[in-house]
Parts: sequence; structure tokens; C-alpha cells
Amino acid sequence: MRVLLAEDDAETAGFVAHGLRELGHIVTPAAAGEDALHLGIVETFDVIVLDRMMPGIDGIEVLRRWRAAGVTTPVLMLTALGGIADRVSGLDAGADDYLVKPFAFAELAARLAALRRRPPISEVATRLEVGDIALDMLKRQVRRAGREIHLQPRELALLELLMRHAGKVVTRTMFLEQVWGFHFDPQTNIVETHLSRLRSKLKGDDGAPDPIETLRGIGYRMRA
Repeated sequence: MRVLLAEDDAETAGFVAHGLRELGHIVTPAAAGEDALHLGIVETFDVIVLDRMMPGIDGIEVLRRWRAAGVTTPVLMLTALGGIADRVSGLDAGADDYLVKPFAFAELAARLAALRRRPPISEVATRLEVGDIALDMLKRQVRRAGREIHLQPRELALLELLMRHAGKVVTRTMFLEQVWGFHFDPQTNIVETHLSRLRSKLKGDDGAPDPIETLRGIGYRMRA
């Protein structure tokens, strides 16, 4: 597979690039944020490895600009910052997975392979409609009864998950795993906080009905 390796530390970049090439992958390196941003937009990759602390434009901003430009390539973010808040901010910016330095190459390779196995966007419905809510994943645009609603990346991911399971229960664990990539409970109200913001935006100033139903102790459900 083709891999964009955006890492400014020469030793880390060389180590990762060598390992990936031994596995038969094609690696394109980028040592600065501006270079990574340009390559991610003009070239096609199967996966991207992105260091959070890039010189020039940092990794978080590079990722935000990619997503705003419609780049849907899976991104594995690398960072020396291992706190929950740091991981959440990277995932909120649009990262698909997160790996804290120092890391084992075998784990990085396994995570990249897992990201590559996800179905390409062409095989997944990119326009969803539930009731009067329409979600266009390619344009990252949400409308309710014609009114455009501006959502943050994580709010958009929450809505997508709810709409793809319309009429079915989505549990807190499902949100944590599929939206944040957490396979553990961070013991915070991160899910509830983001859902509250999403619901407020969907209802708007005109007080439209809340399309999301809370099932206490179970999860949430989008009214089909």
C-alpha cells in the first residue's frame, strides 16, 4: 500500500520507513507540515502516518485542512503526548487512530493494516437521510428541513453513526470505539457532552423536535 509518512524526526522517520518498505509498502516521506499538507491533497495514499508536532503547520492543523479539503484517507496520528485530552483533540480533528511514542513497529504496522481493511468510501453510502435530516459525507454537509447545520468533525461522526443505525440503539461503548477509537472507558462525559452539542444544533433556534432519543442505561437512538 502507499503510505504518506509525515514525521520530522529523522531517526523515527527512517526507522518506520525502513520497516514499512521491508513489508513491501511504498513510502513517501514529508518532514514539514506544509509538505505533508500538499502531498495529502494532490497525491493518493492508502493510509497516512502523521506526527502531531510537525514544524511549520502542526499535525492537528494539517489534519483539519485535509478534512476540510475532502481528504478521506485514513490517518494514524503519532504523538509524544499521551494524555486523554491530547488523544481526544487529535481524534476530534479527524484522526482515525492514535499511537503514542515510543511505540513498537509491529503495533504501528498492525494498526495501519487495520485502517487499510476498512471499506473504501465508494463502498459506503455517502449520503444519508433520516426524516428531515440529510447528511452528505463527501461535502461534510448537514441540512435539516433545508437549514444548513455546521458541525465539528466529532459531532459529524456522532450523527453519521446514529443515522447509519437509525431506529436502533447506539451504546456509549459503540460511540467510544467507532467515533473516538477508544477501546476503554476514559471515565469522562465526553460522549454526553458532544451529543448535547449535536442535539442543540439539530434543534436550532426554532425549537425543532429532538431527533435523538435517550434510553437511560442503554444508549441513544435516532428516530427513524
